[in-house]
Amino acid sequence: MKNIYNSFILLFMSFILVWGCGKSGENEPANENKNKTSENSDEKTGIKGLDDFVDNMKEVQEKMKEGKAVEVVDFRELKALLPEEVEGMKRTNSSGEKNSAMGFKVSQAEGNYSTEDGAKSLDVKIVDMGNMSGLAGLAAWGWTVAEVDKETETGYERTTEYQGHKAFEKYDNQYQNGNIDVLVAERFMVSVNGNNVPMDVIKSALESMDLSKLAGMKDFGVSQ
Repeated sequence: MKNIYNSFILLFMSFILVWGCGKSGENEPANENKNKTSENSDEKTGIKGLDDFVDNMKEVQEKMKEGKAVEVVDFRELKALLPEEVEGMKRTNSSGEKNSAMGFKVSQAEGNYSTEDGAKSLDVKIVDMGNMSGLAGLAAWGWTVAEVDKETETGYERTTEYQGHKAFEKYDNQYQNGNIDVLVAERFMVSVNGNNVPMDVIKSALESMDLSKLAGMKDFGVSQ
């Protein structure tokens, strides 16, 4: 749930940035700006009228939705795609939820896996970004529009591909911690985080999932 709320926060920040940038091309003489500010502001506080802000928020929201209303996939269907076991690590817990804010809906399912002694663990998450899958999705996962290739003495991080989908890998050899994120059909984000396991085990979790079935849901709930 925390990640979803973080995404909504990033969304709100994006709204603020885009709203502010959208006004940059409407430069006017200082005196005229001052007068307009007075007209649209509270006389005591000088704060710009809330109506103008809300109108701009709605405009940005429509652009990000690309004119489409999207109903997210039921999280129960996403949970069904989670593997029962990964490399001897049984699923110890699974959860799912749907959240909405500012007209955006997000659905997610998560599974937790570990060895009996708890020394090794994996977390697998599937997120349906719905109508956040455009600009809003990129705000949460910037690597989707970038190329990354970085190595250190103890690890690496890089963008790559997995079964034809853009992906991002990050791994620390010293602590054997890492993750891989895969953007499926530009709508679903599949994330696997591993603790005290080699990257091969992390990728094994992906291999045990039917990403093609997930990709087949890309048009679910989309109305033109």
